Formats: sequence, structure tokens, C-alpha cells
Amino acid sequence: MMNVNDHAGAERHGTRPRMAVATENLVKTYGDFKAVDGLNLQVPMGGVYGLLGPNGAGKSTTMKLLLGLTSPTSGRMWMLGTEVDGKRGACHRIRPGRVGSMIEGPSFYPGLSGLDNCRMVADYLDLPASSATQVLDRVGLKNHEGKKAKDYSLGMKQRLGIAMALISRPELLLLDEPTNGLDAEAVVEVREMIMDLAAHEGVTVIISSHILSEIEKMAPAVGIIASGRLLYQGSLDDLREQGHIDIRVSDPRAAAEMIGQNGIVYRFVPSTCTLRIPECPDGRIAGLVSQMVNSDIAVYRVASERKSLEEAFLELVESPDSGRTQTQVTGGAR
Repeated sequence: MMNVNDHAGAERHGTRPRMAVATENLVKTYGDFKAVDGLNLQVPMGGVYGLLGPNGAGKSTTMKLLLGLTSPTSGRMWMLGTEVDGKRGACHRIRPGRVGSMIEGPSFYPGLSGLDNCRMVADYLDLPASSATQVLDRVGLKNHEGKKAKDYSLGMKQRLGIAMALISRPELLLLDEPTNGLDAEAVVEVREMIMDLAAHEGVTVIISSHILSEIEKMAPAVGIIASGRLLYQGSLDDLREQGHIDIRVSDPRAAAEMIGQNGIVYRFVPSTCTLRIPECPDGRIAGLVSQMVNSDIAVYRVASERKSLEEAFLELVESPDSGRTQTQVTGGAR
């Protein structure tokens, strides 16, 4: 496992850690308002990483900081193993084309065709003209390359924006709410395209969204942000509560005493008149129930409960002060 300080130390000694993006105590303030507050991101190389949080959480600001579209108040940033100048962004020290992006919606010239928009980017990056046609084919716009961008549907505009970000075959792709406003069919198409890029072309994709279900379908690893702070970082599976077991009995007091004698921590839930204990092996639960029955305590119900991912997410962002300690992501999120 590598933390941010290890990352900084590795940079000083000339080694390249396997992190696509890392930030150390990143802060961005506007007057008295902290848009980003002490952010410590760790995005592994390879796969899709979800930057998840409600609207106004600081997701777009974080991406702008990485790209040099705005300057940090304090903190440090690394992209593709290179420390990024906070005032000039990734383009200052990273070869143009290694990082692609689409922030706050696609940017293009509406009066130009999709093909001409892509040709402009190819020309800027000193790429062959054929790369424009190839990238439009990759995003499903091959049959619409001559149409003016202003006449594209919303889904086609999103694909054009992604095409312009992909034209250089980047190692790292930052996409800000790429499925926002799309119909169900277009959402599926964009999602599959993003997952294919990560799975088959080795691109690291950081995708921001306020929609949990979308991130859940694409990104095994996430960073959850609210009020500019990173509340959780790790796998979605680990975000889910491990679960608990509710036991409803005829004599809660006697049952509680017995549970305590077995060295099991419990909590009485008055609303359901149940005793709540952590998840235990089946054999231990069976033994506990047998003890209760042998002591003339009627066991009405034994139910294993697990908080849903949605419940865990909402609890986290609605009560950020009780958020979990930031965890580390290790390995590729595949």
C-alpha cells in the first residue's frame, strides 16, 4: 500500500509510483468558501475511478485543479508519476496528449462539423489528419462526421466531446459528468465506451458523477466528496456496512445477559424490540440460539441485515462530519 507521503518520497528519489493521480492536502478557496478542503486522492493506474458526490461537492473544481484551469490555494498534485505545477496544470510538465479531458460538458465550435472539430484538435497536437476520422468511428459518430456540431443531439455532442478528448490516445482521461442529460440508450452507450477504454486500451479514466447507480456500474473504486472534503476512498464493496444480526426474543433482558456472557457486543433497539449484534459465523449464532431456547427464552426471529450501498452513501454525504477516515486504493481498479 502506498500513501501520499510515500508518493512524494518516491518522486524525490526519481522512482515512478503506480498512481495515475495523487493529491496531498489539496485546497482551493474562493474568499471564505472552501471549494476543495484538504483533498488526498489516490487513483491507481488502470481502470475506472469514480469521483462521486452531490452537486456542488467540489468534483469539477478538483478536475480543473489537476488540469491547471484554476490554481490551488495550497497542496500538491501528481499526474502520471509527475508532480504538476499548481498554476499551470498537467500541460506544463506532461507531454500534450497524455491527458485527455471533458470538463463541465463538451467544448467545440458549433458551426463546424464533428470531423472539422476533431481535425482542429489533431492539428494542435500535431497528429495525422486520419486520427480525426478514426476517433469519430470509435465513439459511434462515423456516419455523422459531416454534420455541424450545433445540429447534433445531446448524446452526440457528449460523444463528440469525448472524441476530442480521446483523439491523442491519452493514458489518463478526466470526464466530468459525461452521462449528464443523456437518455437511457445514450447513457448505456457512453458507459460501455468508457469501460471498454479502461478494459481493453489501458486508459485510466476518472469519471465524476452525482449519480451513485451510474458510478456503481462503471467504477469499482471511488472517492466520495461532500463540501469539498474526501469522506471515503476505496472500493464500493467496502463502503457497504458489513452488516448486523437482529434477534427478537421473549425476554430481551435475559437474552442480553446471555449474549454478553458469550463475549458478543450488543445493542438494544427499542423500536423493534430486538437485540442487535455484529455479523457472526453461522455456528456461533446456532449455539447462541440453542442456549436461549434451553433457557426458556423464545426466539421469534433471527434476521441478518445489511445496509444498502445507497443507504451507506446517503448517510455519508448527509452527515459528512461523521464520515469515515480516508482509506487508500491499492492496485488497478479493474
